[in-house]
Amino acid sequence: QVVMSSIAKAIGPLVNIALLLLFAIIIFAIVGLEFYSGALNKTCFDINDLNVILTEVDGGMPCAMGTEASTPVGSYICQQNESICLEKWEGPNNGITSFDNIALAMLTTFQCVTMEGWTPIMYWTNDALGSAFNWVFFIPLIVIGSFF
Repeated sequence: QVVMSSIAKAIGPLVNIALLLLFAIIIFAIVGLEFYSGALNKTCFDINDLNVILTEVDGGMPCAMGTEASTPVGSYICQQNESICLEKWEGPNNGITSFDNIALAMLTTFQCVTMEGWTPIMYWTNDALGSAFNWVFFIPLIVIGSFF
């Protein structure tokens, strides 16, 4: 009976923390939608057969469209005369890891907040958009998210 009353007293503050965490996830998901919407849907395809993914890893990895001179610093560029970066890939983890809609953005943000597998997401966004300003999203997300 004492344990049950203690649990009942603790539920109120836990609900407040859960709502605060949900608010933080929603805010970061909206920011992620603005920064990364559609960025993780491009990968390198073979020039000779546009149905074959041609990257360093199996299953593909995000790339930046353009040449080495026109893409941001740190982005992954397809090999010239062998592959081309096209926006017809489902994305990492069979399309689950993305910022294309609010539900997937919240799921991806939650994955980052748990600090399990957030580094591949950061590296994928670096490959797609360059590494210059991604820290503006990921460092506050990890610092604020780790408090909850």
